[in-house]
Amino acid sequence: GRMIMDLLMHFVRGEAVTFVPFGAELTTQQAADMLNVSRPFLIKLLESGKLSYHKAGSHRRIYAVDLLAYRDKRDKEQTEALIELQRLGQEIEAKL
Repeated sequence: GRMIMDLLMHFVRGEAVTFVPFGAELTTQQAADMLNVSRPFLIKLLESGKLSYHKAGSHRRIYAVDLLAYRDKRDKEQTEALIELQRLGQEIEAKL
């Protein structure tokens, strides 16, 4: 029920929705698109070890499950950082 409502809300907002099988292997471009980053930025994430990948011949492939775990972790860290900035801003404002 909730998943359908979330899906419909994305459609109503005109946002793109992509279905990815849990065990899917993604190309670097597909992974970059899902993270909303450039392909060169994604390659840097892979080479730094921040996101795991494997080689299929000479091509890098990212498991969808690994990409989604990275995205969730990244989003959580960003949210926590924004909350902390807001808290610090309120502290500074209170001292003025």
